[in-house]
Amino acid sequence: MKVAVLGGGVIGVTTAYYLAKAGAEVTVIDRQDGVALETSFANAGEISPGYASPWAGPGVPVKAIFWMLDRYGPLVVRPQFDPMMWRWMLQMLRNCTSHRYAINKSRMVPIAEYSRDSLRALRSETGIAYDHRSQGTLQLFRKQSQLDHIGDDVEILKRYGVPFEVLDRESCIKAEPGLAFSPVTFVGGLRLPEDETGDCHLFTQRLKTIAEQIGVRFLFNTTIERLAMGAPGIESVITNVGPITADAYVVALGSFSPLLLRPLGIDIPVYPVKGYSLTLPVVDEARAPQSTVMDESFKVAITRLGSRIRVGGTAEVGGYGIRLSLSRRMTLERSLRDLFPDSGDFKQELFWSGLRPMTPDGPPIIGKTRYANLYLNTGHGTLGWTMACGAGRVMTDLLLQRKAEISTDELTLDRYGSG
Repeated sequence: MKVAVLGGGVIGVTTAYYLAKAGAEVTVIDRQDGVALETSFANAGEISPGYASPWAGPGVPVKAIFWMLDRYGPLVVRPQFDPMMWRWMLQMLRNCTSHRYAINKSRMVPIAEYSRDSLRALRSETGIAYDHRSQGTLQLFRKQSQLDHIGDDVEILKRYGVPFEVLDRESCIKAEPGLAFSPVTFVGGLRLPEDETGDCHLFTQRLKTIAEQIGVRFLFNTTIERLAMGAPGIESVITNVGPITADAYVVALGSFSPLLLRPLGIDIPVYPVKGYSLTLPVVDEARAPQSTVMDESFKVAITRLGSRIRVGGTAEVGGYGIRLSLSRRMTLERSLRDLFPDSGDFKQELFWSGLRPMTPDGPPIIGKTRYANLYLNTGHGTLGWTMACGAGRVMTDLLLQRKAEISTDELTLDRYGSG
């Protein structure tokens, strides 16, 4: 089977790798001159299945008002004359109930857990290295009210057998010794000891090399213009270098997936939510994080990547622009200075932004479309790195008509009432 994978981010490359490993003839098409140069380039670096949670949850609409009024708040909405933006926001608001939150989280955790296990297996098989660590994730609470409201998440962790620890302040410092130097008050945390960290960009680059060795062809600097229809489905991908044909096509274009699909009558509720990150070198090992610490107050993840610290977070809704915002930089810097002061060199920091492909309910969209040979692997939001290997494996099983190890029936486009 010949498969064209549209998109060279971590989702596209892992999908291509697993397809080629299963015997498919795979071509990856991307407009950039290499892999993982957009959303996968400088994400927060965390692989956190237990924190695979939808942004839409009870209390979020009220919190959002205060976040937008806070100079350091994690949310910014920049109004656009874009009906897709407003529709997406209304759909998200409809998911902000306890009932929908529980359903959506229960759809996200299994694919995230499966993906982490798949990544471990891939690492064992190939020896791939990407500044990875397996020292867990600590969700840190500055306020007692935050700690008091973890009950729903804990119940879902219990349901899926995800190990966790509820820690007091002293135990948080034991898990992350650098917190002992923090000048701010924090009351405790929720720790998931099996979570991992790693450089998504480095991983994708090295997996691309491995994929090439087993036959995957990469076409870079190739702009995808449209999908040409035929009988009974997609006939070819029209690009700036000419048409490319295959037996099956996988759309893994992240936030840009809806723009390609809409002319075909396929309307997926994926919208870009811009995130930011800082990357800076460690200057004091004793003060630096050892794994990932989630600052619940600012919705910021502080992650250790080898000799570097990655600080990622914030959410900016407002179209496809990637302009860097000074105020978002200040939020990331403040979180790091609060929790791990003097741990990194801000004079050498790299400031970056990328577009997360968010669905309004949280889970990604993985599965078939109304066209027999067109498949979707998109909408992973902030969890593309966490879900990549699992999503690539189940997509391979689906394309090759093999029984998958986990069910993805509730991750298809059908959950929105439209194919």
